[in-house]
Amino acid sequence: MARTAEAAPVAVTVRPSAPALGPLIGALGLVEGRFAHAAELALPTGGVQLLVNLDRDVLSSSAPGGPDLRTAGAALQGPSTGPALIDPAQQRAVVWAAFRPAGIHPFLTAPVGALRDRLVGLDELWGRDGAVLRERLLLARATGGPEACLRELERALLRRAARPLEPDPGVRLAAVLLDRGTPVAEVADRLGWTARRLAHRCTEHLGLPPKRYARVRRFQRLLRRVNTGPAAPDWALLAADCGYHDQAHLIHEFRALAGLTPTAYAPRSPLARNHVPLDG
Repeated sequence: MARTAEAAPVAVTVRPSAPALGPLIGALGLVEGRFAHAAELALPTGGVQLLVNLDRDVLSSSAPGGPDLRTAGAALQGPSTGPALIDPAQQRAVVWAAFRPAGIHPFLTAPVGALRDRLVGLDELWGRDGAVLRERLLLARATGGPEACLRELERALLRRAARPLEPDPGVRLAAVLLDRGTPVAEVADRLGWTARRLAHRCTEHLGLPPKRYARVRRFQRLLRRVNTGPAAPDWALLAADCGYHDQAHLIHEFRALAGLTPTAYAPRSPLARNHVPLDG
């Protein structure tokens, strides 16, 4: 099912060393490599990523058939509601930080919902600090290697905190429940919130309203099962296990969120399940 790249990428992944960042960031990493395919789909996860292209001072993506989103080499990729088309040439040397649910909120002055389906340059969000981050990471990598580069990113994040470094506990619980497939109405009841308050808080802190967030996370549960299961998935069984009404519903949602059918899904590797190489 997985396609083979021209050369396996070299990846360094670490957890945050600063205790204050642990509840906010799942991991940081630096990936270096070259790929044979000409284009790639990045599938939605419901999360936010910070990306820095160390190879060239540019980042870009687009929805298939949509306008090109282009920034300088350091940017935030907001929570997506569909696939993004990206150029593998921009992944030859990329630093990334994957934020936990609600983890990006302390580093922004605007609601996370403002990043939805957007690639936003850090210079636009952080001013000069965002504009010079790439150069600081390049210097750290040149003098201390990949891990020094990632620790410099941690220091930059700590400097840019606009709010207390504490994820909203109610939103974090909502995200956990939605990720498990708990119905939205039940999530609101568990928190003692109205449906309107749940929608507002999720959009402000997660970047997506609860129903959309739940759809994306259900899709991610499905991809995990596909990439850890047999080579020929039983789509009807997966539909039932992952919370879809039936196989037809699963196929419809797969097309909407991935831009392709379940049987056409061939990720770069089981570990890179959200990256789908495209031929041509």
